[in-house]
Amino acid sequence: MAFRKRREALRNILSGSVCIRPGSVYDAISIRIAEDIGFEVGMFGGSVASLAVLGDPDIALITLTELTEQMRRMSRAASLPVLVDADHGYGNALNVRRTVQELETAGAAGLTIEDTLLPQAFGETRTQLISLQEGVGKMKAALDGRGDPTLVIMARTGAAPISGLDDAIARAKAYEAVGVDALFFTGLKSHSELEAIAAATTLPIVLGGFPEEMIEPNYLASQRVRIALQGHAPFAAATQAVYDTLKALRDGASPKHLKGVASSELMGRLTRDAETGARGGAFLALKK
Repeated sequence: MAFRKRREALRNILSGSVCIRPGSVYDAISIRIAEDIGFEVGMFGGSVASLAVLGDPDIALITLTELTEQMRRMSRAASLPVLVDADHGYGNALNVRRTVQELETAGAAGLTIEDTLLPQAFGETRTQLISLQEGVGKMKAALDGRGDPTLVIMARTGAAPISGLDDAIARAKAYEAVGVDALFFTGLKSHSELEAIAAATTLPIVLGGFPEEMIEPNYLASQRVRIALQGHAPFAAATQAVYDTLKALRDGASPKHLKGVASSELMGRLTRDAETGARGGAFLALKK
């Protein structure tokens, strides 16, 4: 299949012995830059997807169609393996099945399905979870919806800070028993929590939203953490750059006199690369 090499590359990371940090990607330009720089895998998060596509916060407004089309654009632009945050699968177990099918055909190397109750119930200020039984049903549906067996299916849970470590472990063990490829945890706060999870499970672990003091690659690797997210700073930086450039232009600056990345020279190189089909020249020139 067309995207099998990307999926096999992600599987090699998960079956390896080191912990890598993915590059946050959200559109065709960002994924090309991440690939050119040398990232092994990209992370397409739900928050940046909503911001990039809709300009809205991550409150379950983006649709599966919109997420899939953005992934399709990125797949066309670069061959970097991408792990996609598929949220709760955009509905019940039947919706999860279709979510997997759509993202598979769009070129995702892997995707996560979480057990968060979305959209958030009216009047609730705290994050809620679906039941363990429903979570298991969603993971079964995700695996059943997979056509390419190399597509990576990750079960994601944020149970640790919500319902406690014991519940997080129980959910992880249940999802592991179903046959998912990896376990994704958010909200872990300490080494002891990670060590307890690692001791109770056997699958590769992916971490998101953890304290800075836990960022020690060798330690994480020793606990079977194979991917540790590092937020979505590129989108924030890009947004600030757009603001600063537009503000300078609005205040009367000439486009030819803008300094740094907002230069007419760089825009010309980007345009020429697009016209000739070249990849990477103008992006790599950014570091000079």
